[in-house]
Parts: sequence; C-alpha cells; structure tokens
Amino acid sequence: MAVSKCKLMKAAGLSVSFMALMAGVTHAQDAAPGAEVIPEVIVTVQKREQTLLSVPAAVTAFNSSFMNDVGITDFQELAQFVPGFEVQDQSPNNPGFIMRGITSDSGTATGEARVSVFQDGLSISRSRGAYIELFDLNRVEIAKGPQSTLFGRGALIGAVNVIQNKADPTDFDASAQVGFGNYDYRLTELMMNLPVSETLAVRLATRFKSRDGYTENLLGGEDFNSLDTRAARAVISYAPTDRLNFDLIVNYQEDTPAGTGFKSGTFTPTNPQTGAVIGDLSPYTGAALSAAGGFKGGRDLGLERYVWGTTVLGRYEISDNFSLSSLSAYRRFTASEVFDADGMSLPLTVFGEDAYGKVWTQELRLNYDGNDKLSWFAGVSYFDEEARTAVPLQIDERVASVFLTNQLPRPTVPSYPFIQAALQSTPSLAALYPLLDPAHRETSTTFGETRSFDVFGDITYRLTPKLEISGGVRYTKDDKTSGYSASVVGNSGLASISFAQTTVTSYVTQYVQATGTLPSSAQQTAVFNQALTGALGLPLGIFKQPTTGNGNRFDQDFDDDGFTYRLVGRYLFSDTLNAYASVSRGRQPKTLSGDSGSAPLSAAVFIEADSETVDSLEAGVKARLFGGRMSWDSAVYHYQYDNFQTSVATNTGNVITVSAGEAKAYGLETQTYYRATPGVDLFATYAYNHARFGNGIYDGNRFRLSPDHTVSLGARLKKEFGLGTLSFTPSYVWQSEVYFDDNNDLPQFQPVVAGLRPVADTKQDEKQDAYGLLNLRLGFKPARGPWEVELFGTNVTDEDYIKDAGNVGDTLGIATFIQGEPSMYGVTLKLKY
Repeated sequence: MAVSKCKLMKAAGLSVSFMALMAGVTHAQDAAPGAEVIPEVIVTVQKREQTLLSVPAAVTAFNSSFMNDVGITDFQELAQFVPGFEVQDQSPNNPGFIMRGITSDSGTATGEARVSVFQDGLSISRSRGAYIELFDLNRVEIAKGPQSTLFGRGALIGAVNVIQNKADPTDFDASAQVGFGNYDYRLTELMMNLPVSETLAVRLATRFKSRDGYTENLLGGEDFNSLDTRAARAVISYAPTDRLNFDLIVNYQEDTPAGTGFKSGTFTPTNPQTGAVIGDLSPYTGAALSAAGGFKGGRDLGLERYVWGTTVLGRYEISDNFSLSSLSAYRRFTASEVFDADGMSLPLTVFGEDAYGKVWTQELRLNYDGNDKLSWFAGVSYFDEEARTAVPLQIDERVASVFLTNQLPRPTVPSYPFIQAALQSTPSLAALYPLLDPAHRETSTTFGETRSFDVFGDITYRLTPKLEISGGVRYTKDDKTSGYSASVVGNSGLASISFAQTTVTSYVTQYVQATGTLPSSAQQTAVFNQALTGALGLPLGIFKQPTTGNGNRFDQDFDDDGFTYRLVGRYLFSDTLNAYASVSRGRQPKTLSGDSGSAPLSAAVFIEADSETVDSLEAGVKARLFGGRMSWDSAVYHYQYDNFQTSVATNTGNVITVSAGEAKAYGLETQTYYRATPGVDLFATYAYNHARFGNGIYDGNRFRLSPDHTVSLGARLKKEFGLGTLSFTPSYVWQSEVYFDDNNDLPQFQPVVAGLRPVADTKQDEKQDAYGLLNLRLGFKPARGPWEVELFGTNVTDEDYIKDAGNVGDTLGIATFIQGEPSMYGVTLKLKY
C-alpha cells in the first residue's frame, strides 16, 4: 500500500509541476500568427453546460467532427482514444466495458453494471442491450471514476453518455454516405432534419452496416464474426416558448450477424464424417463449428437481437436562475444467440442464450445556476426493470461419453465412426450405447426484477475567485427479486449411467465396511440395474439438475440500500490552468445468484454476494496552452475495493457472482490535443493502470481485460489547394499484455473435475501479449460540390491478436479463442445538402 501511494503521489507531483511549467511558457508567448484555437467541447457531466476545462473530473469527450474524421462508429473504436477505457466486442450481444481495469459485462438477469452506458442521461446499461451504433450524434462524454452521485445507477467506476442530435427548427439539413470494402463491407447512412414550424422540427437518421465474417467456416456456410446491423432514430423537438422545450426520441436497432468464431486451442478442426484434418490450432485461421441438428428449432449459429427505446426529455426555465428537467424513458430488448462454445468439429455441446429486458426510468431534477459563485442541483429518480436470461444447451451424449472418459486423441478430433467404435469397445458403455441421447437438452434461466428509488443532490460553491468546492450525495433504495429455474427435456442416458455407477460405488463401500468382503458381481450388477432404472425415470441433467416440477421458478426477494458521495476541490492557477482533488465512493448493490440443487427436482439455491464498495482518491490538472492551441488533461487515482464481486463457474456449469475479497487499483491517465498550425492537429493519450486483487481467492491476480499500459497517437492533417481539401488521419493504438479471466489462467484454477473436465489445463495461454494497431484514413473534398470521398484502412499491418479466450469451453478444460479483426479497408462517399 505504501509503495503504491508513494508512486501515486510522485506521479501527481510530476504532473502538477510539468503543467505549471507549461502554463508559464504559455503566458510568455502568444499563439502563432494565423493559428486557430482548438474548440472546447461543451459537456453536461455536472448537469449543466461546461467546458471540459471547467469540470473537476477525468472526462474525455468527442464531438461529431472528431468522430467522423477518425472513423468512430461504435464503442470499440471509441475506446481506442479514451485513456483508461477499453471495450471488448465479442458480439453486439456480449460486450465488455472496462474502465480503469474494472470490467462490466455480466449477462445474467441478476447482475449489475459497473460501467453505465447512458443515452441523453438515461441508463441503458443492461449488457445485452447496451451496445448501440454511434451515428448522428452531438457528442459522447466518458466520465471516469465513481460517478454514482452524478449519474446514478451502475456508474460504480465510470459512465459513458451518448448525446444524440436533436431536431433543429431553424434550418433544413440532409446528408448521406455509402461505403464499400473488403469482406463485402457495406455501409449506408442517411439523415434529414425537417423544420415544420418555428417551434417544431423532425429529425430522421438511419444506418445499415454489414460485413462478411473474417473467420472462415471450414464446414461451409456463413463465415464467423460478421456484421449485420440496421439502426434508425426519429426525433421530434418542440419548443412552444423560449423557456420550455421537449424532445421525443425513438430508437430502434437490430443485429443479425453470423456466429462468433470460437476456435479451439485443443482440438484440430476435422471433417466430422471422415476425420480428415481440415485446419490447424492457430486462433487466426478457420474454425469448424456448427449448430447441432434441431437445436432451437434448427437455428444456425448467430445472433438475433432487437432493441427498442423511447425517450422524452423536457426542460422548463422557471427563471434566469432555476430550471426544471424531466427525463423519461422506456426501453426493451430481446436477444437470441446460438454458439458452438466448445470449438470442436463434433457437436459435443451447443449453447444458446435468450435474453429479455425492459426498463422504465423517470427522473426529475431542479437546477440552480445563479452566477459564478454558486450552482446546485437536486432531484429524485425511479428505476423499474424486469430481466430474464435463459441458457439452453444441447449435448451429444455419444461424443460426451468419449470426451469425459478421456478417450479423444489430442489434438486431432475424431469422426463420428470413431466415436461409435470407441463406445462399442468400452465394455461399460457398449451395452448402454442405445441409452445415449444425441440431442440431450437442458435449460437454466435467471430472472431479475428491480424497483429502485434515488434521492440526490450536488452543490458547487466558489469560496474565493480561485478556489471552488463541490460536494454531492445520492441515496439509493432497491427492492429486488432474483429468480431461477432449470429444466431437462427427456432422459439423459449419460447422467443415468453416471448416477448408477456412483450408486454401485457407494454400495460397495458400505458392504465392505459392514462385512469385510466384496459383494459379488451379480450383487453389483443388480444394484446397478436397479439404480439405472430409477434414474431413467427421472428428468436427470448432466450440467443442470431440474428444479421442482422440472422447471418451476423459485424467487427470493431482498432489499438493499446505501449512500454514495463525492467531495471535490478545484483551484484555478489561471484562466488556462487548474487542478483538482477528489474523494468519492461508488457502490455495487448486493446480488443473489440462483443455481440448481445437487439432486434433481429440488428447490433452487441462492448464493449471496454482499454489496461492493470502492473508495477513490483522485487528483488532476487541466490546462489550455500556447494561446489555446493545446489542451492537456492529466489525472492520478487510487481505488480501494471491498467485497469485490466477480463471476465464477460452479461445478454444475453455472456462472454466479461471488465476493472475491479486497482489490486495489492505482494509475495515471493523460490526454492532449495540439493544433500545431492550421490544418495540423495532433492528439495522444496514455494510461497506466495497476489493478490487482488484494486478498481472497485471486490474491495478487490481475483484473481480466485490463492492460497495465495503453497508448494512442494520431493526427488530423488537412491541406487546401486549388481543387479542394485533402485530409489524412493516421492513428495508432497499443496496449500491453492482458488476461481474459480473473483467474489469469493459472493451473491451480484448472483442476480435473470428475464428470466435467477430464484433463487439467496447465498451459497459461488464455492471454494476449502486447500489440498495436495502425489505422489510416485519406479523404478529398472538392472546393465546389456537396460531396467528399474517403479511403480507410484499419489494422493496416494485419496484426494478429485475439480479443477473447477461455469462454464456456474453458469450463470443460478446452479453452477457445476469438480472433481480433484483421486488416480492413474500403472507400466511403459522403454527400451533404
């Protein structure tokens, strides 16, 4: 602890000293003749309009101009230019948002977000519905650190606020763009702003984006890791008076990409009919995956996700000093995904996920902003959510029998004839082969209901012309229900045989203890047959035992409440340099995770994870240098977590939330933007984050998906000449080593588990070494004409990397890997009225 704080304070001192020196240089020189001042992005992090320079927190914000020039269209691309922020897009249905080392990606209906995503200040954080297309936006704000006081639910460690463009009654506007590229990339985007009257306007925007998969499907059919998205938005803005305005926003998005390319790192792709080798173990080559026949009505691998949302924003300026805001939203999503999670050519398992969520949110807020000396806001909010996540799975018991008895040769996956021969040659299984179900099905479902009420307030007061303090508090009261159910279709021959064998083992042990001799073979056979007959009469599961009634839902009600707060001091050295220090607390509510009982047809069991808290210390400096041509923001921070919640797999294959004990993180972030001359803009970010578990089951481990170092560099270069303007935007992003699980793939967390994992995984390969990606954009806009054309390339050096590893297959000891995007390139034509 002492070493960490020492490093933190040294970094803070160096940052403050350097910024003060730079500010002195700024006062000594004016901006170069003809140089333009970089525009400040106006943000509303503190619930009022401010420049980034004025906000005493680590905030990154991008306007639409920057996002268009750099080519930001989704969260993963956005995160590349935000220090301390990472996004893993395994699929639109399974994103991971990582802020300062902390990952938020729980897909269960009972999980809570740590990094909240907002649209116009309203939470859309349930992970299966949070990944949205970024198009026709005013700006995006990313606030790091505990932001529960300002943003509310789920902002334990940060918040991302997407501000959508509103309709403008003063001017007609329209634009369009189309794009084409390799992997049959297609993009169409349209926008139209229609004034209806002086007080009413309508804005329509839509995006269609598709791309073939970049991981070859070696068994034929659609390639994996594709894109297929359609999104639309309608905005009606109405301002009947100068003091009153409303915005009605309706959003819709659907995603139907092909399956995720889970590539096995254990078994080589083969033809399942002949056993011929058709691939290799590299995570960067094709995969042999398929959905088992009949699963979910014969669905192919892939995702079907639909998101609807309606938002109503109202603002009334009561006077020059007071305003009242109302934020209302209803949002609903459904998502159904099928994936071959074991990565094998033979259908050992095939999984699905059916997620549903709906949420209604209402917030009322009163703002006071009288002068430069005092401002405050206070309000109440209500959050009502219902969520459900079902995980159906299908198991080929013929393949599973050979796999679980460790008869599959590695790395070459055998064919169906091999499986049949292996079963027939195993005396204990040969006679029972007819009992094995090639399509045994089990389903487990989690349910979550939350009714939450918040009361909050925040005040900023300038004590002197140079010193201001801010303080805020939020009280949250949750009434929650966690539910669980599990069901089995038909009888599992494999589970029945296993049950009968266990019964015989127990019988033999008791018989020897009682008599001192072994029971005869006939006695053992009789016990086996009797137990097998009884087991076959039950809906017995392999991974999930069915709850009472073969699928009855069990609920458990509970409540949770707590306070979060922030206290910030800000000192203005000058109009262009200030520093701040803050202490704040974030909080993750208590959770209950449901699971099957150990015996079939029993009640569900619930595992409690106590509420998680994080106490944060942060110090930062913000400066505008060289006459306004450079912005430079830096921050250092230290976090202390109690009852850190993490996800672990149970021996039934379920994923539950548990407390992993204490954890710590400290780090440094810096970002700069510099206009060297008109037409030459340079930007850079760097983040150092040291996030480690402090005790508990993962003591000393790194947090998953958390690199210690990240860097981004880029430039926006524009040159005017007779024919028009030529633009060039290169960017480079780099990150250090990252692990994909909190257990860091250490051998002690990969033991042999009887009936689930026949071989221990002792190779620590579920990680990604340091790598960097180079992206280039080259554009031309004519001096006359409403069009421009742009060539783009991402990962132009075709760097090999993986963006996920382990996954569901890791539960079976056969980890899978998901390839990162290879080199992509294309052309975009833009038209503007």
